[in-house]
Amino acid sequence: MEKKSFFSVDLGASSGRTIIGTLSEAGLELRELTRFENPIIEVTGHFYWDIYALYHEIIKALKIVAKEGTKIESIGIDTWGVDFALVCEDGELLRQPYSYRDSHTADAPEIFFSKSMPCEKLYELTGIQIMNFNSVFQLDAIRRNHPGMLEQANKILFIPDVLSFMLTGTSVTEYTIASTSQMLNPKTKKFEKEILDVLGLRDDQFAPLIYPGECIGHLTAAVQRQTGLGSIPVVAVAGHDTASAVAAVPASEGEHFAYLSSGTWSLMGVELNAPVINQESFAYNFTNEGGVDGTVRFLKNICGMWLLESCRREWELEHSYSYGELIEMALRERPFDSLINPDASCFANPTSMVEAIRNYCVETKQDVPKRVGQIVRCIFDSLALRYRQVFERLQEFAPFTIEAMHVIGGGSQNSLLNQFTANSLGVKVIAGPKEATAIGNVMLQAKAAGMVSTIAEMRSTIRTSMQFEEFIPAESVLWEKAYAKYLTIYREDL
Repeated sequence: MEKKSFFSVDLGASSGRTIIGTLSEAGLELRELTRFENPIIEVTGHFYWDIYALYHEIIKALKIVAKEGTKIESIGIDTWGVDFALVCEDGELLRQPYSYRDSHTADAPEIFFSKSMPCEKLYELTGIQIMNFNSVFQLDAIRRNHPGMLEQANKILFIPDVLSFMLTGTSVTEYTIASTSQMLNPKTKKFEKEILDVLGLRDDQFAPLIYPGECIGHLTAAVQRQTGLGSIPVVAVAGHDTASAVAAVPASEGEHFAYLSSGTWSLMGVELNAPVINQESFAYNFTNEGGVDGTVRFLKNICGMWLLESCRREWELEHSYSYGELIEMALRERPFDSLINPDASCFANPTSMVEAIRNYCVETKQDVPKRVGQIVRCIFDSLALRYRQVFERLQEFAPFTIEAMHVIGGGSQNSLLNQFTANSLGVKVIAGPKEATAIGNVMLQAKAAGMVSTIAEMRSTIRTSMQFEEFIPAESVLWEKAYAKYLTIYREDL
């Protein structure tokens, strides 16, 4: 196998990285090139992404590639889902993209369902879970609050697609990122006309759909001049970061597994060959998102490290705690004193996450956590128990008995939470790779370059290239009692 390198752009909802992935007979190696913040910007009471700053970071990293003399075969970009930019006919953006955490969609689903389409109908057409920040609700909020703006948009491009457009001048809609919008029909694999009609949108306002592994275009002459690189192709990877991460799950062929992509969000699901859209999946709010090679990511979103990240930002005003310090403090506290539903609406984007957690405990008549360690313990205990709640529902839909949970992403480094998850679920947890999204991004570029041919081959390469840690369930009686307590305090509406 000839040694080849690929340039991966991996953008999360709080930070971004560029990584060089090199594949050879010896396996896969990753080298982080740059890392940068991706903060939400508040302007006039609304929250936006700075798409130009992200583009600038990509250009900076490509300049480093040129200066180093590193030969890259292609470029791939993955990001978080649902958000998008409105692009004029001349290629200029109408405005910076809204962040999915902006409040302009706070009541958008209720308005949409009362005036445009019943909730059940929207789910039947898309198979996507109802979340107030889904693209369909963002677009409806823009239509209502800014009349005429959508008509000015020549193209509506999702975040990885608008960045690819800036690099290549070519407009595309990558399938996995489009599937998060709640406008794509998973059976026809097209934008659903019935939904576009109620939004007042035309099909041609979306660029042609392409799939992971297809070439988008090559760097424009302007980008080549800026960076010092040549005509490098930009390849469509799984544009949704979770889809790239799931492609990197190091499962053996035929293994009956579930995955937990653990980061700002925790996404728990199974890989299927066809969508599951019925009354039960609707009632439990499970989603059917696009995967690689025709697969469906049947999953549920769970609030993840957002809880701890938000608390850390507050604590940094007085002390900057490392994750190791926080885990040590959590271990010194009694387990299960205070529990929360991590997905309760009060934790979406509170002014103070610490106070939101304490208020939840007051409302549910529990001990109120005061010390840092108590709050961290509350978060970890509650996440593991919420995982069990979702896992039990997931098992009802899976066409097999789930034998193992693969935890991937940055959260896979949290050994304490991994052990808690194994204890809570009662199945083996396999942790890693932590760089699953970047690995999936790189391996899909390698697949486009003909270095691997199937997902199974990709995963086999990942298994032999990376190290993983296993966690075996323990303390089952203790966790059963804790789960019973969790169910008594579970509230969605606080």
